[in-house]
Amino acid sequence: MKDIFIEKIVLNIGIGKDGDIKNAKEILKAVTGRDPVVTNSKKRSTFNVAKGKPIGCMMTIRKDCEKLLSRLFESKEKKIKKSSFDSGGNFSFGIPEYINVPGVQYNPNIGILGFDVAVRLARPGYRITRKRLGSKISKTHVIEKEDAMDFVKKKFDVILI
Repeated sequence: MKDIFIEKIVLNIGIGKDGDIKNAKEILKAVTGRDPVVTNSKKRSTFNVAKGKPIGCMMTIRKDCEKLLSRLFESKEKKIKKSSFDSGGNFSFGIPEYINVPGVQYNPNIGILGFDVAVRLARPGYRITRKRLGSKISKTHVIEKEDAMDFVKKKFDVILI
């Protein structure tokens, strides 16, 4: 019952410019093989971006998470900062250049772009928090920062710095 698993991985590229959205979509598709979703601005910002304009793209991956995550760890040379983990047991890190990911070729039309990776960990029974009549998870069942670090170390042989 206390086994930890990867619930989802979210890949995100924030662009800001309208023309780079196509390049960002190509990068995420090359890394995962799936189609990303364009994210639009929610309101007018101080950065001269109008409401409803595309500002990035993202994708959520729930199947084959472990294979993708191991490839992404290889691009970071299997090293992650301890500060990347939050108190809820989730973690995130950035990949500065997409060409570091194994299996992805450099495309001169795109250039060099990076992206962010956010990983949510869960245990069996976490679904009760998302129900309409939600309830809380007991303190002994919640994933803590140390639990998440141990899971990543054992499962993916990652070095925490």
